Amino acid sequence: MRALVIGVDADRTSGIARALGEQAHEAAFVADTAHGLALVESAAAPLIVLQQKADLDAAAACRALRNAPATASSVILVMLAASDATLIQSVLGAGADDFFFDTPGDLAFRARLRVVRRALELGTSSRHATEDVDVLFEVALELLCIAGLDGRFRRVSPSWTTTLGWSAEELCARPWLEFVHPDDQQQTVEAGMQLSAGATLIAFANRYRCRDGSYRWLEWRVVPSVERGLIYACARDVTANRAQQEALRELAESLSTTLSSIGDGVISVDLDGAIVRMNPVAEQLTGWTERAACTRAITDVFQIIDAETRALVADPVAIALRENRVVALASDTLLVRRDGTEVAIADSCAPIRNADGSVSGAVLVFRDMTAELVAKQVTEHARRQLVFSDRMAAVGSLAAGIAHEINNPLSYITANLDLVIEEIQEMGGGSSSERMLELENMVQDAQKGADRIKKLVRGMKTFSRLEEERRTVTSVTEVMDLAINMTFSEIRHRSRVVKDYKEVPRVQADDARLGQVFMNLLVNAAHSIPVGDMDNNEIRISTSTDAKGRAVIEVHDTGAGIPASQLERIFDPFFTTKPVGVGTGLGLSICHNIITGMHGEIAVESTVGKGSRFTVVLPAASPEDIAAAAVPSSTRIPVIKQRASILIVDDEPAVGITLSRVLREHHVTTYTRALDALELLCTGKHFDVIFSDLMMPGMSGIEFYEQLVVRCPSAVEKVVFISGAFSAETDEFLDRIPNERLEKPFDAKTVREVVQRFVT
Repeated sequence: MRALVIGVDADRTSGIARALGEQAHEAAFVADTAHGLALVESAAAPLIVLQQKADLDAAAACRALRNAPATASSVILVMLAASDATLIQSVLGAGADDFFFDTPGDLAFRARLRVVRRALELGTSSRHATEDVDVLFEVALELLCIAGLDGRFRRVSPSWTTTLGWSAEELCARPWLEFVHPDDQQQTVEAGMQLSAGATLIAFANRYRCRDGSYRWLEWRVVPSVERGLIYACARDVTANRAQQEALRELAESLSTTLSSIGDGVISVDLDGAIVRMNPVAEQLTGWTERAACTRAITDVFQIIDAETRALVADPVAIALRENRVVALASDTLLVRRDGTEVAIADSCAPIRNADGSVSGAVLVFRDMTAELVAKQVTEHARRQLVFSDRMAAVGSLAAGIAHEINNPLSYITANLDLVIEEIQEMGGGSSSERMLELENMVQDAQKGADRIKKLVRGMKTFSRLEEERRTVTSVTEVMDLAINMTFSEIRHRSRVVKDYKEVPRVQADDARLGQVFMNLLVNAAHSIPVGDMDNNEIRISTSTDAKGRAVIEVHDTGAGIPASQLERIFDPFFTTKPVGVGTGLGLSICHNIITGMHGEIAVESTVGKGSRFTVVLPAASPEDIAAAAVPSSTRIPVIKQRASILIVDDEPAVGITLSRVLREHHVTTYTRALDALELLCTGKHFDVIFSDLMMPGMSGIEFYEQLVVRCPSAVEKVVFISGAFSAETDEFLDRIPNERLEKPFDAKTVREVVQRFVT
């Protein structure tokens, strides 16, 4: 392998050539960089050696070589006469891969050649390694450095400047000992001697002076390279840790003077864990007198167990002495007193240190937590009840607002769809053309979508407990399919869904509430399975009929399962197996209430590590209910023959327009403000029917009614309230008046039937 040698003194050529020959390098000597670049045009030189001297600027030569295509990737070594941090940074910055000092016998040069040969044989460039080191130095949070065994830094990472304030140039310009605290200089010199002998330093600590005059404690890990005359080191700033340790030592020393005045129980022990002293509170809590307890092992007097598992708790004194640290007990710890009774305690144990820092024993401080635990339990129970009550109240208020906003547009959507169907049927004149039938089917599909929205709003009412159930003959598989669709975003990344539907009877149930149960079971099943392994997990939904003819629905997952100790509480309010902050512990309790309210049953089987199976059993709908549900109702909207005078009061203009269309065969007057309608009625204007919304800005429907009672009593019985929302106030009002009500969203048939009753 060819090596190009540039500018080496004549008395050094034989030694350089010999060293290169030992490493299988063929040396070619030239006087300057220009001759070297001309030479490599004809034959490449993977290795270039040049000497820094008065008539040869090594940094300039490196730049020229790096800029030349033929030598851009060559390994460049620079021979220096002595250590000069500025010169070293200059040649390395100009593109040199490494440097070595001119030593007797060319020992440093030979060492570099061995490294270069291995790098070249492996196809690796030292320059790339240097770039890696550059990146490592740049991003390191701890203090990295390369230094010489001569006591000077060669290179430091930017974190040195961040920690101490000195620039890299300032640190490399002076011996490192000048930065060391005077009290630490002797041990630092001794550490340097160990490094020169080839020893590695671990956890060596000394103080370094900052630019502002303060000192920081540094803890070192240092590895020497005696052959290269270098050391590689990593230091970290442990000033804060030292301060904390000192504070703990002072605290431990003060315990001995405050022992007798502390209101908590206090026990001090020696290094062997034998009791030295107890205060009166400790005597009362343990049941032992100080006289009887002294010289006994702490475990004889201070026996503690876990409140839940009843297992012995590790001795905190032994841990504090062994690990030389403060130890605190968990909050669910019980102290077994001398008479066998138990008391809940909280405690901590700390080592006692002498002035010289040595540990002489430990002090244990503990207190009776009985009253605090009772108060905490009462407070927590009350808090959770309050949170739940507030949440339910908030849900009710929110549902009322949402229902009002949804039901208003849904009312004129539903009614207008009815009118479109009527128009299509009249325009078709009994025609069975495909286009007319398709158009009618399209509108009917839209009606089904509106009906689904109507059911969702009714489900909101159900959840807020402000409406009675509306049970109908229901298909459990249809409700389950809807629940799967609504919860699939929770399931899709966790598990496959397998449907195993066998013949199952229809049931008499509220489909919204039943859907709530199914959704809760599906979400719980999904949450028991971790994300990311859906191919190996499944949620199986099966339906069947039991021996009593009842519908059986099972939701079986392959999740984590529920411990047997928790199964009997699984349907209790506020009980949850989920992590803190996830869930309220009310889902399964509500499911249980819904299913039992339908005269059904819900049960669970579970095995930890294998999964859970929830089974819902519901009685089949009676033949009479099924027959009644199967009777088709007329799709034809009744048309009222007698013309009536009708007043519509609703702040939503579209509602008034839609009602006018539905009742277009009558005289219809619409107002968007209740106050304007009131003034009209007070002039004596007569109407056969007055439709009024309940929730309106300005004057509400309730206030409108109350004003009619006083100012126009003859019109009171004509009022039909249009209710699109639900609240305690509106429900109480509607319950105490005899007037009819029209629930939003309404259809044309229902509206006309109401008017028919008034005009006949």
